[in-house]
Amino acid sequence: MRIILNPHTDPAFNLAAEEYLLLHEDRDVFMLWQNDRAVIIGRNQNAWAEVNIPCAEAEHIAVIRRLSGGGAVYHDLGNVNFTFITAPRENVDFTPFIAPVIRALADLGVHAVQDGRNDITAENAKISGNAQCTFRRPDGTARLLHHGTLLLSSDLSRLAAVLRPRPEKLRAKGIASVRSRVTNLRDLVGFPEDMDAAAFMRHLADAAAPAGEKIPLSDRECAGIAALAREKYESWAWNFGASAAHETEHSVRFPFGSVTAAFSAKGGIITAIRLWGDYFGSAPVSALEDALRGTELRRDALRASLEKAAHPVSACIAGADAEDIVSLILGDVL
Repeated sequence: MRIILNPHTDPAFNLAAEEYLLLHEDRDVFMLWQNDRAVIIGRNQNAWAEVNIPCAEAEHIAVIRRLSGGGAVYHDLGNVNFTFITAPRENVDFTPFIAPVIRALADLGVHAVQDGRNDITAENAKISGNAQCTFRRPDGTARLLHHGTLLLSSDLSRLAAVLRPRPEKLRAKGIASVRSRVTNLRDLVGFPEDMDAAAFMRHLADAAAPAGEKIPLSDRECAGIAALAREKYESWAWNFGASAAHETEHSVRFPFGSVTAAFSAKGGIITAIRLWGDYFGSAPVSALEDALRGTELRRDALRASLEKAAHPVSACIAGADAEDIVSLILGDVL
């Protein structure tokens, strides 16, 4: 087994590293890594239903979609992630990958258990969530990806804030996350107080894969991973455009009147929208609705569509400008 102590902390790079290794590495892999602040959503999830997007934007927290299913998780430098890549198995079974992590924790004095199919808990609180999928290469061969989180000293207040959609009317198709009580390993009885993330990862590598060989990512691999990150994992199309269909309704009382935006979106693109309220205007608001249909739910795209509308925003909704309507649709002013 190849052990990789991945020093990179860019979330897009690290998600791309998993896919690159799935494509190009034939040996079994055990990789340990950390991300700067990010929300990692499951392959089948709706970004808007899982994440407080305005909070993520304000806090500069990346939102990135992974290859595997399951729920949304928050990453920061107080979280350690592990990845196994192996030959596929006949049945979905998380235990062979969770068990060595539990043994490694036991060596540190932490009594942890597998809870359900894909969680690790200690002292009745969740410390790890796991997910896996079978990945098929272009030549038809398959590899198994299993990855999980380990909360070491994560900012749990920020986790709670960003892993919560705004309290708006939103009906979304897709897979919803199940929220559980979580805790950090640092807060558990028995965990070494002086163990930092780097030492923790070295311990996991030695304890969970004692027969492995530590081989870092090569320059060639890093170049390929960076290219994949730019092409896919940094793209709006992958992270938001792959979201399932959803319907949303936002209402805000502005100084110029109340405005409600009710819209449907599929693949991150507005398919239908209505704007109504107790505002005044000299031009029909349908001009704005017509301009917004077919627009991606991105700030710059929404603003550009409104600027091309048959009538200015201020003519349709007196006192409003394009930024007011963009913020309303994206939920920034709720």
